Amino acid sequence: MIIKPRTRGFICTTAHPDGCAAQVQQQIDYVAAKPRLEGPKNVLVIGASTGYGLAARIAAAFGSGAATVGVYRPSKSSETRTASAGWYNSAAFERKAAEAGLRSFSVTGDAFSNETKARTVETIKAELGQVDLVVYSVASARRTNPKTGETVNSVLKPIGASYTNKTVNFHSGEVSEVTLDPATDEEVAATVEVMGGDDWQLWIDALREGGVLADGATTIAYSYIGPDLTQPIYREGSIGRAKDDLEATAHRIGDQLAANGGRAFVSVSKALVTQSSSAIPVVPLYVSVLYKIMKEKGLHEGCIEQTYRLFAERLYATGEVPVDEAGRIRIDDWEMRGDVQAEVEEIWARISSENIEESSDLAGYRKEFFQLFGFETDGVDYEADTNPVVDMPVGSQRSV
Repeated sequence: MIIKPRTRGFICTTAHPDGCAAQVQQQIDYVAAKPRLEGPKNVLVIGASTGYGLAARIAAAFGSGAATVGVYRPSKSSETRTASAGWYNSAAFERKAAEAGLRSFSVTGDAFSNETKARTVETIKAELGQVDLVVYSVASARRTNPKTGETVNSVLKPIGASYTNKTVNFHSGEVSEVTLDPATDEEVAATVEVMGGDDWQLWIDALREGGVLADGATTIAYSYIGPDLTQPIYREGSIGRAKDDLEATAHRIGDQLAANGGRAFVSVSKALVTQSSSAIPVVPLYVSVLYKIMKEKGLHEGCIEQTYRLFAERLYATGEVPVDEAGRIRIDDWEMRGDVQAEVEEIWARISSENIEESSDLAGYRKEFFQLFGFETDGVDYEADTNPVVDMPVGSQRSV
């Protein structure tokens, strides 16, 4: 079939296997061109198929020769329907890892479920023995709690009062005002349950109880803070409460692991084009402006650049890991530079539908959005007849 992007709001319902494979290769090439990392040896990545999770798996495997176990949702394709981008990304990673002689294993399922956790522990025990790095990179709009069986949904809303600011339809380039009503207490609690630290803690508990977490192991999850203009919808909103909970969980896990030399961190990343960020009003416009400024200053990074710098200059550098006053790793340092944010504020005050193309990198935002799904990637023939059915490599390299 000829695979074209089909969009519905902030998601794309199709994905291109060749484009996803090409982008995985680009990330591998980036890491391979960098100095070798003195990093982890056996790595578990929970949420390994896209974004920072995929980048962490690539950096660990191709940067320090680590064996990896990736946990992600299964996705079925057919002759008339594509699989997810995450499935195609993971299949490409598995193939490239095998070609490089790297050990890699996949566990497909719902990361929130006890069953997926149990199968992951069994896989680690059978194939690797123990892991010395656990990356938690799960982004989901809903969660079925394994303790209660209840399914709850997260919301992206302010707390306490309505919030009004500029936003953009990144498909059309129309800049408008959006007003968001505040979240209820129940919605805030549900968002914390979905996106907070509870599931990360459950994973660490399962790994420790299963005897597969090595002494001295490191675990890391991801957060975001952002500038003043996004605070009401992000850090001071419902998702911010979830991030507060995630960061508190890092301290608890760190205390639990410290007796055996282990560490737990939250890494505060820069704003990037992701499926999650595309869904948050105001954020796509902010990212478009930020990209323009950071690219002009030579400071722009994507997931793989951020992840390599996180590993090379923070987690596995000589000496103590530098953290802020709240104990967080700040890999958003370039985004939050005073000169960068001053220019963001200046552009934000005057940006409109009429000047958005020259006042921001909206074109770059659009391109990266479609690249999330394997489209608009250099070197890929999107007019070619393409088989959407891509099987995961089987045999010793895979555990289902």
